[in-house]
Amino acid sequence: MDGTLLDAHGQLPADFAELQELAAHRGCELVPASGRQLATLKEMFPQGETFIAENGSVVMRGGDIIATFPLSEATVHSAREASAAMDVEHTVVLCAPETAYVARDASDAARAEISKYYKAVTWVDDLDAVPDSNIIKIAIFCESGSEAHIYEPIVRAVPEDNVAVSGKVWLDVMARGVDKGAALVKLAELANVPITATVAFGDYLNDLEMLRAAGTAVAMENAHPQLKDLADIIAPPNTDNGVSTVLRQLLRT
Repeated sequence: MDGTLLDAHGQLPADFAELQELAAHRGCELVPASGRQLATLKEMFPQGETFIAENGSVVMRGGDIIATFPLSEATVHSAREASAAMDVEHTVVLCAPETAYVARDASDAARAEISKYYKAVTWVDDLDAVPDSNIIKIAIFCESGSEAHIYEPIVRAVPEDNVAVSGKVWLDVMARGVDKGAALVKLAELANVPITATVAFGDYLNDLEMLRAAGTAVAMENAHPQLKDLADIIAPPNTDNGVSTVLRQLLRT
């Protein structure tokens, strides 16, 4: 979404509805795949019925949730302990399928970021009071930089799980084997579409597995270098309507 489909102001391309019609005419479906929660994606795409949410931890198809992938309680506990030991300022978001739990003392910067990605939020006085069960993702906001300050200590704490740098100020923890790529493969199987016939767009490291899984990998010009290294196509940046440009080319060939 951010850095890929959305423009510099966080808005959908003006021609997105037209692109959906063009895709449908060609027998294709445009599926939002995001680290955002399902409630947020459903608000952004009110006509949508298929989503990859929470970096693949929640998958909806045809208006029904077909899969959720909770973290083990041991993983949640270890990640929270590692977070508590960090000196750098950060905010933890505990994500359940239906809501996100955040401590009330979150900074203004964290609240502003959280409001972008989580429409269903439960504010709590003490995050330690939230049970470690049924948590599908742990998101950590770090204004100083997620890759530089958060990634290594979290990976050391939960080495068997999927730790993804999902943005300059965000890091996400999902269960082992859970990512956007695995969700894309599952959706392709259910739709009886060869994975070679899929196309994925991305700009950051939480898109890496999805681009690897897709038949055609499209990285934005503004993408992280690792995505550009494996891409089949480099799209113009999100600020220049890159997704629309490439989709029109592909759907008209």
